[in-house]
Amino acid sequence: MRKFTFLLTIILLFLQGIISAQNADEIVLNTSKGTSYIPVYKRQGIVYFSINDFADAVSASYYINDETKKIELKYPAHNLKITGQNPFLIMTSKDNKTEQIYQLPTSTYIFNNKIYIPLRYSIDILRKASGQDIVIESDMRVAVKGKLPNDIPDETTAKVNITDLKIDQKANGTLIRVKTNKRIPSYYSSYKNGILTIIFRRVNADVDKLASIDTRGLIKNINVKNAGPDTQFEFSVSKDYTTSEVLNVDGSKDILIAIHNKAFSGAADNDKNKEKWKFDVIVLDAGHGGKDGGAIGVNGVKEKDVNLGITLALGRLIEKDMKDVKVVYTRKTDTFVELYRRGQIANENDGKLFISIHCNSTPRKPTDATGFEVYLLRPGRTKEAIAIAERENSVIQYEENPKRYEKLTDENFILVSMAHSAYMRYSEKFSELVDKTYSLQTDIPSRGVKQAGFYVLVGASMPSVLVETGFISNNHDAKYISSKRGQAKIAESLFNAIKNYKKFYESTLKND
Repeated sequence: MRKFTFLLTIILLFLQGIISAQNADEIVLNTSKGTSYIPVYKRQGIVYFSINDFADAVSASYYINDETKKIELKYPAHNLKITGQNPFLIMTSKDNKTEQIYQLPTSTYIFNNKIYIPLRYSIDILRKASGQDIVIESDMRVAVKGKLPNDIPDETTAKVNITDLKIDQKANGTLIRVKTNKRIPSYYSSYKNGILTIIFRRVNADVDKLASIDTRGLIKNINVKNAGPDTQFEFSVSKDYTTSEVLNVDGSKDILIAIHNKAFSGAADNDKNKEKWKFDVIVLDAGHGGKDGGAIGVNGVKEKDVNLGITLALGRLIEKDMKDVKVVYTRKTDTFVELYRRGQIANENDGKLFISIHCNSTPRKPTDATGFEVYLLRPGRTKEAIAIAERENSVIQYEENPKRYEKLTDENFILVSMAHSAYMRYSEKFSELVDKTYSLQTDIPSRGVKQAGFYVLVGASMPSVLVETGFISNNHDAKYISSKRGQAKIAESLFNAIKNYKKFYESTLKND
């Protein structure tokens, strides 16, 4: 009996140690009702906290939709809707039902069926939605200090931060460079009734100077005002407006605003154009090859071989079951193909969809990192996306003329990626379909749809994505993606995404 009691005590102490270790990262939340501890998740130096637990701690009413992965916080004056794995927060006024859409610089995450949001980027939105004075006292300590005062003091100094705007008209949109002497880490953007509103936090602008700037391209008028501690831009845009992005410039404090037009719409205005845009060619790109082996897996397999195996399996499915669609391969054997040439092949064959197949990896092997990712061509906003792009772009070291890529950096890359804005709607739709079918039909978990600056996607003038099929540096992923069964499952999931995309594409083209 004593031995049993002693053993039970040891087990309880062991379990207590595990629980303490799991809860080591928590936000201390102080309210008038006492102290609460909110679970957090840290990623690349950013602290994310559970909005579910936060709502419970501050006694906020909320509604959860498990199917859509949404949570809606209900405050006296506003409702705040937050979606998992999505950077957009929507605040609705209960008074006049108007919506304010906030775009976070990073996405939210889902763990254990709870939504985690970035602390420093979302705290001001929570303050406004709740009407409570929520203050970050330190990286891991937050306090709710009652209601907000009616007049929130201006926290900026008298110094002007935003000094100028440079507006350039491009073939596929308008690019605005916001000149600022202060780094702007967060912003909110929304679009309604022809007005694109962008709010930059904790800066002010030279309003008089900006009011005299000539407009061009999609921009018909600009209204700038300093609102409390923030600067608000209201861009009146033409009817050709489709989407917009706000981007930080590497190595600079400046901000770029890319406003896209409807370059792709109207493609089916007549029978000739309908035939031109018919979904009849898919270009499959097996990453790496030949002297470029790509990453090496924990099981010794080479990335170039995995990529080719999946690509050929996918091509066979298309050729067998989609007789009206031609499959073009950038390579069908273990050969080296330069990055620029892959895009050329796609364009020369009048491709309607470009899919580049790759494997992810980490410097340290083996790794716990697991999952597949789908990437769109946009400058990466996270260190992870930048690192992945740099690894995939490193193939240029094997090319005879790597200098051709030197200009594809920073702002120039953004200008290049704007040319893809014409197809972004379609690329995004296909990415969503891949993410869904891959998750359901393979044993590899999803890490979401992301964006990064891949050279291989630059040259392909068509809807295009890059798929990281799994981590070759992870034991489970490497075994799965290098096996015949795993490659067949992956190919089947991508094929099903293509079939669903083809229906969407043809339906949209017909309606346009």
